[in-house]
Amino acid sequence: MRTRSIRTLIYAAAGVGLLLAAFAAFEVIDAGLTKLCTINTFFSCAAVANSGHTTTLYIPDWLWGVLGFILILVVASLAERNPKDRRYVYGLIALTTIGIALSLYFLYVELAVIHAVCVVCASAYAMGFISWGGAIALARAPPGASNDPDESEDES
Repeated sequence: MRTRSIRTLIYAAAGVGLLLAAFAAFEVIDAGLTKLCTINTFFSCAAVANSGHTTTLYIPDWLWGVLGFILILVVASLAERNPKDRRYVYGLIALTTIGIALSLYFLYVELAVIHAVCVVCASAYAMGFISWGGAIALARAPPGASNDPDESEDES
């Protein structure tokens, strides 16, 4: 896969994830929005939002998502601007791995404690997994090399 395609995938997934996390924040402000993603008693944003289990380390779970996806976008941009400096790619892997760990914890709480799944949240978790996969794909690409014709012209 071309590095440009991988970067586009990461940016798109993190951008959609940021929008989903922002929507989760707005659900806290306007409880009526939870009705939009409440399908039944199990797939219910309202059940999760009203559970009392929506903070981790005293930080609202939606804020973890907003900040995490912003950081992914920033670090991915730095990795793109500095293709020969692998620290940014490895930082992106570390950041997305932490995001995956948090997502798995949030999903565990939803399934084991709340017994309901927030559809918006689960969609954000999926965007984190896609970003993580993209970060791994970037790390597997040769250092400083690109198989994108536009980028290789710039490096000569």
